[in-house]
Amino acid sequence: MWCRLASASRLRYTRGVMTRFTVNGQPVHYQLDPETPLLWALRDASNLTGTKYGCGAGLCGACTVHIDGVAVRSCQVTIASIEGSFVTTIEALSRDRSHPVQQAWVAQSVPQCGYCQSGMIMAAAALLAQKPNPTDDEIDSAITNICRCGTYPRVRKAIRQAARVASGAEDLAAAPPPGIDPADAAHAVPALTPVAPGKK
Repeated sequence: MWCRLASASRLRYTRGVMTRFTVNGQPVHYQLDPETPLLWALRDASNLTGTKYGCGAGLCGACTVHIDGVAVRSCQVTIASIEGSFVTTIEALSRDRSHPVQQAWVAQSVPQCGYCQSGMIMAAAALLAQKPNPTDDEIDSAITNICRCGTYPRVRKAIRQAARVASGAEDLAAAPPPGIDPADAAHAVPALTPVAPGKK
């Protein structure tokens, strides 16, 4: 058996145990302890850091992803429990930021610090996929994510606007596409860019 302990012992790689499912349209085979929370597999093994660690108890929602189209707190799900499932993270919600929720988030200036936003966006997108025209009560019931900056009124406005955009009742182009292909994003992070020996 071999193992790699990373980030305060969150990951434990194990020989002979492999969990398989699909992340952002790509089949993945994690050779990790089957009890590893999905959050750490995504962040530490797949470098999908848009999914945030907030509380580790499933309360704050910063780690929300879609599993088979349902918004789920990834810190509470083991990779073994989702064998064969389809996982979507914020990185693949729309690669060009064209998803109505992302556009409305920018148009309504929802983010302040931004830490909770990827989880909120994923929860909102799942809500709109299930209920294309949610009431305020349905929004409040579905979006239980915590925002320490208190952007809840703007979140509700953004979800209502995203519903209008998704239905075709409103046009919106608030968020420009990124200047880098998401597949190349990790290579642009200075900490992940190799430096030749003797150079700084």
